[in-house]
Amino acid sequence: MNINIVLYQPEIPQNTGNIARTCVLTNAKLHLIKPLGFSIDEKSVRRAGLDYWKDLDLEIHESFDAFMDKYGTSRIFLSTTHAQEYYDEIKFQEGDFIMFGRETSGVPEEVHNKVHGMRIPMINTSTRSLNLSNTVAIVAYEALRQLNFPNMK
Repeated sequence: MNINIVLYQPEIPQNTGNIARTCVLTNAKLHLIKPLGFSIDEKSVRRAGLDYWKDLDLEIHESFDAFMDKYGTSRIFLSTTHAQEYYDEIKFQEGDFIMFGRETSGVPEEVHNKVHGMRIPMINTSTRSLNLSNTVAIVAYEALRQLNFPNMK
């Protein structure tokens, strides 16, 4: 496993399916923090992930507290529009956890206070943020680039 991708209460099954596929192809473990906005068995999740689900390293957590009880001493970075530091300024390490919030509302302040924030630069517009699966791909590939794309061809 290269890195850990963490989705905090994801709401859109197609995004989670796309992210699952990215995780398989980058040897990243996918963590889902409940509650989920869909059933993991939904056709739309499976369709977006194609036939990659059988190869996915997946861990589902009942809550953010349960996730933190298990991994709270690890390096956890949150992709958020509220951070000052850019994602490419982080010095990623193998096994790091990279967290992403809900598509519609991100994460609550209590989560912000327990992890290290980072942001992807964007122009100042009335729109909120990039699509979740695109954001995961951008940050994951930067982390993997810094790690010299371990075990990737």
